[in-house]
Amino acid sequence: MALIGRPREFDRGAALEAAMLAFWRKGFAATSMNDLCDAMGVRSPSLYAAFGSKEALYLEAVEHYVEIFGPPVWDKLAEGATARAGVENLLLAATESLPESHVTPPGCMATLAAVSDEWPAGIADVVRKIRIDMLGMLRARLESGVANGELPTTTDIEALSRFYLSVYQGMAVQARDGAAAAELTGVVAAAMAAWPGDGRA
Repeated sequence: MALIGRPREFDRGAALEAAMLAFWRKGFAATSMNDLCDAMGVRSPSLYAAFGSKEALYLEAVEHYVEIFGPPVWDKLAEGATARAGVENLLLAATESLPESHVTPPGCMATLAAVSDEWPAGIADVVRKIRIDMLGMLRARLESGVANGELPTTTDIEALSRFYLSVYQGMAVQARDGAAAAELTGVVAAAMAAWPGDGRA
């Protein structure tokens, strides 16, 4: 007698990964529930049962993005022997992570998300905090550069931190528009030429 196979168990992790890629590619508003169900391989009742709502799913997806794709780039900030090297390492890592690959869409999901009024306030607030955290990491690295004498005590840490975050964010937008790693590397070179002093501290 033939055995009736069991239904395949719902793989929540794989579904979340698929949702992340769908949202990353199209954004919150443009990604429909049908898009999500197709990408995740589930029907809407299962999606709602597992994640609650589209907004809750997005928030979990962007958190997953930060956990998976944040460290390979932002951990580079701490790896340089100097603050300058750390910032350059961060931006160079971004030249590899931001362009489209056969696996991931282009750009940075956290940078490109929630910058218009059409986003739910809950999403806008969470993603804004992620970007503020990015700024804080840059600020801390530059403050260490002042503390160890690499940068002058007169350095405007706030302005410099915002400048390099703006470079990263601009690279994310350019990658979304099709910029390749080589083109983004040119952006990094120009940005590092703006480092206070001779640029080789």
